[in-house]
Amino acid sequence: MIKIVGVRFRNAGKVYYFDPKGYRISPKDHVIVETARGVEYGTVVGGVREVEDEKVIQPLKPVLRIATAEDDAKAQRNRLREKDAMVICQEKIKKHGLEMKLIDAEYTFDNNKVLFYFTADGRIDFRELVKDLAAVFKMRIELRQIGVRDETKILGGVGICGRPLCCHTFLSEFAPVSIKMAKEQNLSLNPTKISGVCGRLMCCLKNEEETYEYLNSRLPGIGEQVTAVNGIRGEVQSVNVLRQKVRILVDVNDEKELQEYDVRELKFRPKRRKDKDRGKGREKEKDAALEKELKELEALEKKEGKSKLDDN
Repeated sequence: MIKIVGVRFRNAGKVYYFDPKGYRISPKDHVIVETARGVEYGTVVGGVREVEDEKVIQPLKPVLRIATAEDDAKAQRNRLREKDAMVICQEKIKKHGLEMKLIDAEYTFDNNKVLFYFTADGRIDFRELVKDLAAVFKMRIELRQIGVRDETKILGGVGICGRPLCCHTFLSEFAPVSIKMAKEQNLSLNPTKISGVCGRLMCCLKNEEETYEYLNSRLPGIGEQVTAVNGIRGEVQSVNVLRQKVRILVDVNDEKELQEYDVRELKFRPKRRKDKDRGKGREKEKDAALEKELKELEALEKKEGKSKLDDN
């Protein structure tokens, strides 16, 4: 077994693991660690714990020290300097007439480098901009192009649920999201209703996917013939996934009647619902424009890939 401690370098950022080196470290402590970018200042999450050796990617870099009051003051000064760097970089971008949107600036703790995050449509030739910035800051300059999901993670906002965005508050990594998840949860396939502030599919579609897959697997399909425990046979008209209720159309005294049953009171061949509108040709016809928009949205989701914010 080996002892590790998780450290995060930005709000809701990816957690990296380090060797605590015998330090008594508690959650929310600030520590100074060695990273691929050099010496960095981070926040401890979860405290020290033991894991099996094979689960750790070696070599495990060490915690150099618990942050002192001087380290805290330096980190605070860096945050203030980042605001000034944003203003300067924005002026230089305007001067060079570059079609790019500056999102954030970040100093490394040792002031060896300053990173500028930006979004843009396509590739940008910023070589002259880097030269100008290097002349002003007298240190290494890195301009990193990020996607709209990373932009939203940095800037934050409020979702349609009325709560602060998941990606800005606690979501450390983006999980792959697909249109299939919205279909599984019987949500409206209107792109404006299943897209987040960033314009991509909402991350929260992933949260309940497994639960809906399990619950849907226990239900019959729309249009399927089922038999109730009382011997009544009918056709499934609708299902309530969360309540696990099924409404079936039955013949009672030569009249059609809708009756509701718990799924446990029905007999049918268990299988996944692949099409909740099976047997209704008119409802199965999808609007071509909407389908195209959904496919484009999913394609953007796949194209953006992993977050480009973390490289420690």
